[in-house]
Amino acid sequence: MSETQTAEARAALDAVGQLPDDEIDLAATALQLARIDAPQCDWRAATMDLSLLARAAVDAATAAPAADGGDLAARRAVLAGVLHGEAGFAGDDQTYEDPANANLLQVLERRRGLPVAIGILWLHAAEAAGWPAHGLDFPGHFLLALEGQRGQLVVDVFGGGAALAAPELRALIKRVEGEKAELRPGVLAPMGRRAVLLRLQNNIKLRRLRVGDLAGALTCAEDMLRIAPGEAPLWREAGLMNQRLERIAAALTAFERFLAIQSDGPAAAKVRDIMAELRQRLN
Repeated sequence: MSETQTAEARAALDAVGQLPDDEIDLAATALQLARIDAPQCDWRAATMDLSLLARAAVDAATAAPAADGGDLAARRAVLAGVLHGEAGFAGDDQTYEDPANANLLQVLERRRGLPVAIGILWLHAAEAAGWPAHGLDFPGHFLLALEGQRGQLVVDVFGGGAALAAPELRALIKRVEGEKAELRPGVLAPMGRRAVLLRLQNNIKLRRLRVGDLAGALTCAEDMLRIAPGEAPLWREAGLMNQRLERIAAALTAFERFLAIQSDGPAAAKVRDIMAELRQRLN
């Protein structure tokens, strides 16, 4: 991708950062994030793929009266048929740590991805069909909920769109956190669109940190801040990464943004101490 195209993508992310959460186009924003990280991929073709996926969801919904009438089990079956059946998407449990699994452009090309990446495609298709749905902040494993008048149906998008009731959820949290883990309040907390995008990008950031690519992780964090400029912990993290990279002025700027959002508490006090030390180094 040329510098102009990268600038265009980042300008689009800056615009998303100013939108209310419910106005964010989840899949389109994920494509802009992916466009920066995978310039070799054809993002225009991917945009067309998303349109075709939405059209398929609409057609399938129209052909399923029970689903269109509010039957959540029927809606789950329709979306699973479109995404995992017709389109062939699946969770990648063979090369799970591959960063491509969190890049929506590459997910669309490979038809494989992480739970949150596949989940974004589910949310995109559900919205096209006119069916309310949202992400769930389940520990270590992104889930999705289809919403109905009498409650919600939890879906494991990584597992082919299987419905999960309490026994399956309990087994899943034990698999993620260990045998002593149990279901608790908050494990099925709904996620906003911005939070889903941050969870997607956090996978890339963490993978870069694991291989020692601090500069790449910082770039990822900076793009995350474009869509979520009010995310105080992320400003603090960007400040710490800039500090480690000896980018003192950038570190101070990030810490100042953190304090503008979160001025009280132990973390704020620690940041002030770090800033005092960094300013001494500038003198």
